[in-house]
Amino acid sequence: QVQFLESGGGLVEPGGSLTLSCAASGFTFRQFEMAWFRQVPGKERELVARISSTGDVINYGVGVYADKGRFIISRDNGKRTVYLQMNNLKPEDTAVYICNARSVVSEYWGQGTQVTVSS
Repeated sequence: QVQFLESGGGLVEPGGSLTLSCAASGFTFRQFEMAWFRQVPGKERELVARISSTGDVINYGVGVYADKGRFIISRDNGKRTVYLQMNNLKPEDTAVYICNARSVVSEYWGQGTQVTVSS
């Protein structure tokens, strides 16, 4: 059974930082690309960042690409965990952040963790 334990979300003031974690189980983690998406009610889910199975290739979504220096994705295959470090957060970063795992034949989604940027 595929499971994700997403954590690290919460309320943060503009300019603050958060690090999200997604601990996965139920599939061969090291064989999957991992990604973080985000979704705001009424809008399409958008890619924030994706990291290859070995961690050597990282791609950023179109919506964050110009500002990608604020987002750092990383993974620890030994811990079966993917991370998203977010710096200098802005109110427009407010969203549910959702963990994603993808291989050639399978794709899985987490439930998401809420991030709210507000003073």
